[in-house]
Amino acid sequence: MWGDNTPERPADIDWDSTLAFRRNVYSWGLGVADAMDTAQRNMGLDAAATRELIARSAQVAREEGGSVVVGVNTDHVEDAVISLDAVIDAYRSQLEFTEEQGAGPVLMASRHLARVATSADDYRRVYREVLSRATTPVVLHWLGTAFDPELAGYFGSSEWPAASEVLLDIIAENPGKVAGVKMSLLNAESEISVRSRLPEGVRMFTGDDFNYVSLIGGDTVGEGDGHSDALLGAFAAITPVASAAIQALDAGDAAAYQRILGPTEELSRQVFAAPTFYYKTGVAFLAWLNDHQPAFQMVGGLHSARSLPHLSRIVELANASLALENPELARERWHGMLRLNGVDA
Repeated sequence: MWGDNTPERPADIDWDSTLAFRRNVYSWGLGVADAMDTAQRNMGLDAAATRELIARSAQVAREEGGSVVVGVNTDHVEDAVISLDAVIDAYRSQLEFTEEQGAGPVLMASRHLARVATSADDYRRVYREVLSRATTPVVLHWLGTAFDPELAGYFGSSEWPAASEVLLDIIAENPGKVAGVKMSLLNAESEISVRSRLPEGVRMFTGDDFNYVSLIGGDTVGEGDGHSDALLGAFAAITPVASAAIQALDAGDAAAYQRILGPTEELSRQVFAAPTFYYKTGVAFLAWLNDHQPAFQMVGGLHSARSLPHLSRIVELANASLALENPELARERWHGMLRLNGVDA
């Protein structure tokens, strides 16, 4: 709350609240995906803070007996443009550190690679070289331009059918090295297409915060052709509701799953509304309303990235989808914020 979290400053993190939130997620029977775009990678979380977050989150996972995966990227390199060899070395450095901490690696899309790659073969080469050093199977993350415009043309094409061929080639060329794929294109058609072609043993993890209800429910709720597992930022905003829905699905009660999780999708679409990369503001806002952090503050000053009307709609939809864990406290905090901004609540 008192940290100097202004733009371009090193992240000053409230570690007690940050790690308590991870413990809360474990208490609901869910796993944690950390140090990825939801944690403000490339949007305020500097390299030193990223390493500390990975180490601390891995320690909490051991203490709680929970599962954790964390992002592996090249973002500790300050130069904007580097060679393909340097991209490989940067990926390997973070991969080695992640494995040392005992966390599962998620190989994130690299801005450095997007800038320097001139062909699909460049992506094949980089991933082949990096995966060859992995001592445990990794998850590949395909992050779309709605989340990061600098990743345009990733996997060698701006068209998802062509790019998906390269992604599938990378998986096929590196047997045993890929545990799954997290797709964050906000396009259910692309995810279903890739999912249907994954080799046996390679899982699809949805990062589609617009369409996750049918993608996770799969053929159980009439979507067909299997299902995707959940690995998405939306669940950070609706943890208790998501837990109840997944438990219903595991119990074979598709109707209860749909009834519980269905209403949250409109909330998620509001949180992830364009410009989508500011969705982190909505997630932190809900964490504050639900008393998981003492103040509505974010590294890089990102708490100012959404308007009061936008946040007001989040409050309405969170209430309607039962995502407010303590409605009276949420009301008190929201009205206090409105008064602070000159609005008669």
